[in-house]
Amino acid sequence: MAKMSKAQSVAVLADKTGLSKKDVMGFLSALHDLAVKEVKKSGQFVVADLGKLVKSHRKARMGRNPATGAAIKIAAKTVVKFRVSKPVKDSLL
Repeated sequence: MAKMSKAQSVAVLADKTGLSKKDVMGFLSALHDLAVKEVKKSGQFVVADLGKLVKSHRKARMGRNPATGAAIKIAAKTVVKFRVSKPVKDSLL
């Protein structure tokens, strides 16, 4: 089964909400901008009934180059993870 493309998602949302595709794209763009701003500012962004984006820090660690097998140092970095809400988890299992 193929994953749903952005255009297909927008079309389905437009059909279900009665909004135009342009309005749905505008909403999704605004949601994206708000999520990025909030994660930068407070470290997390909650999408009601779906889950939350959480900023997390990864420590520096040693890894391996898969092509050569040589040990390499992987630098510390900040990443964003999405944590799915319990009702969504329960409905998928």
